[in-house]
Amino acid sequence: MKNSEAILVTPKHFEIQECPMPEPKDNEILMKVEYVGMCGSDIHGFEFGPFIPPKDPNQKIGLGHEVAGEVVKVGAKVTKFKPGDKVLIEPGVPDDSCEYCREGRYNICPAVDFMATQPNYKGALCQYMTHPEEWTYHVPEGMTTMEAALVEPAAVGMHAAILGEARLGKSIVILGAGTIGLMVLQACLSLGATDITVVDVMQKRLDLALKLGAKRVINGKEQNTVEVLRSEELYGDHGVELVFECAGAVFTAQQAVEIVSRGGKIMIVGTQSNPVPINFLKINREVTIQTSFRYCNNYPQTIEAIATGKFNVKDMVTHVYDYKDVQKAFEEAIDPVKKCDMIKGVVKVAE
Repeated sequence: MKNSEAILVTPKHFEIQECPMPEPKDNEILMKVEYVGMCGSDIHGFEFGPFIPPKDPNQKIGLGHEVAGEVVKVGAKVTKFKPGDKVLIEPGVPDDSCEYCREGRYNICPAVDFMATQPNYKGALCQYMTHPEEWTYHVPEGMTTMEAALVEPAAVGMHAAILGEARLGKSIVILGAGTIGLMVLQACLSLGATDITVVDVMQKRLDLALKLGAKRVINGKEQNTVEVLRSEELYGDHGVELVFECAGAVFTAQQAVEIVSRGGKIMIVGTQSNPVPINFLKINREVTIQTSFRYCNNYPQTIEAIATGKFNVKDMVTHVYDYKDVQKAFEEAIDPVKKCDMIKGVVKVAE
């Protein structure tokens, strides 16, 4: 067997390079990669380079962390998996010794080894990779490996919805209907919520939000989002009880402040790369602002939700690219025109 990996040589330029075939350690599996999801962080990394640049200028940069495939070899102490098993992985491996890990909050472990970022920048866009058994999961019967690769972003949505305490009877607005916003939508629905409004500026995303179960949508390009939500026909002076900011934009974060109710909650799910000025007089009636980071013990619940049809990740995939076309895939993801047609892209490495 030969192995190769897609390396980001410079921003906006991938090269598929031959690399050694990894040998699984005693507690690891060797996986033949089948599908890799194109995360927003990967697309940002492709365009601008890593969020946190490596200290070593010669460090190889890989991308991709939403991944599923087939076990081809297992380490001597692996007991849960065997060659031929279809698997997906949780891409962050914590150190298991810090105070946060001891509290069960491993997602905020400062020493977590997360794929495609520091310290080793190892990405999933490769043909074969190893991973610890502890952070590997079986793909249930009936779930494809393409769907399995999207458990990772779905778990982000599930974690946010649980932290936000989404439930039946609570009014919910999701600002931003990209992959994560649509995952949050489905997570809220799976927890029993029904009064969910989704806001975006791309009608294609809003049409899918309706298909996935949103009660209503607002096109922010055509309507004043705050005025519509604060109208007497909707939430008026009361406001919205739970707001998810999933766009990662200063403008939408400020909109969240304008629409949240007294005693309500704003969940910051999108990555805010710029400071956000906030008028605290708007939210001085015991409003909670909480960030949500990745996921924590959410994989089993998320896998079940997809396997049982509570999550529809398949219909979110608008673009599938072959591994050899990885450069084209990411170029289209940053193209001002073509990216408007892309809701979720995946790279097919093997079948």
